Amino acid sequence: MKRIMNDKNTARLTEYSEMTNKRLLEYKERFGGKESDYQHEITEAMWYSLMSGGKRLRPALVLEFARICGGDMQASLAAACAIEMIHTFSLIHDDLPCMDNDDIRRGKPSCHKAYGEAMALLAGDALENLAFGVIADDDKLSDEKKVKLISELSRAVGTDGMIGGQVIDMGNVNGAVFSEDKLLDMYSMKTSALISCACRMGVICSGRYELLEAAGEFGRQLGLAFQITDDILDITSTTEELGKPVGSDKELGKSTYAAEMGLEKARAAAAELTERAERALGEFPDREFLMELTGYLLRRKK
Repeated sequence: MKRIMNDKNTARLTEYSEMTNKRLLEYKERFGGKESDYQHEITEAMWYSLMSGGKRLRPALVLEFARICGGDMQASLAAACAIEMIHTFSLIHDDLPCMDNDDIRRGKPSCHKAYGEAMALLAGDALENLAFGVIADDDKLSDEKKVKLISELSRAVGTDGMIGGQVIDMGNVNGAVFSEDKLLDMYSMKTSALISCACRMGVICSGRYELLEAAGEFGRQLGLAFQITDDILDITSTTEELGKPVGSDKELGKSTYAAEMGLEKARAAAAELTERAERALGEFPDREFLMELTGYLLRRKK
C-alpha cells in the first residue's frame, strides 16, 4: 500500500483547506463584528483561534465524502465550516487551566493566554453556537438535510460523544491507570465521534443516506488511529514540530495508549486501525484520496 500522497491528492487536500478558509473568512465578515462593537473582544478571540491554522482535516472529510457520493461541494461548505468551528471550540476549552492547561496551540499562545480565561471560555461557547447557526441559515441545503446535519453534529458533540469523552479524560490525571478498553472507549468518544461525524455529514450533504454507516465506520477507525498516533507523537516529537507542548500527558500523570501499552504496541494498533479504516471504504469506488489520506495521517509528524 502506497503511504505517501501523490501530487493530485496533495493538491486536493490543499484545495479543501483553501475552500474552507475562504468560506470561514466570509463568515468572519458577516459575524466578526466591528472594532467599535461592545462584542469586539469576544469575536476577535473566536476568529483568533479559528483562523490560526490547523490541518482542516474534518472539513476535508466532509467535502471529500460529499464529492465521492455525488454531492455539491459548495453546498457542503456550511457543514465543513461548522465542524471546524466545533473542533476549534473543543481545542479552546481543552487548553483551559481547568482542563489540560496548555499554553500553546498551533504554534501560538492558546486562546486563554491571548485573551484571558473567561473570554476563551466564552469564545468556545460562541463558536459552538455559531456552528449550528451556519447550517441552519445556509441557502444551499434543503431543510431535510439541515435537520439531519444538526442532529448528527449534536450527537457527536454531546455526552455520548466528544464532551462525554472529555468527562472521562477529566479523571485521567495524577497517575491514573486506564485499561486498554477504557482508553479506546474514551478515544472513540473524544476523538473518533467528531471525525466519524465529518464523514457522515459529507454523505448527508450528498443525500446518499444508504452510505452513512460505511462512512461512519471509516471515521471511527480513522479517529482511533489518529488519537493513538497523537499519543505516540506526544512522546516522540518536539514542541516545535507539533506546534503545541509535548510531554504534557506525562506531566499531568495521564494514561495514554502509548504510555500504557508501549510505543511498539501503539504503533501496531494504529496501523491495524488504519487498515480497518481502509477496508471500510470498500463501498466507495472513488476512494484513492481517502486511502492516501489515511496512510498519510498514520505517518504524520504533527
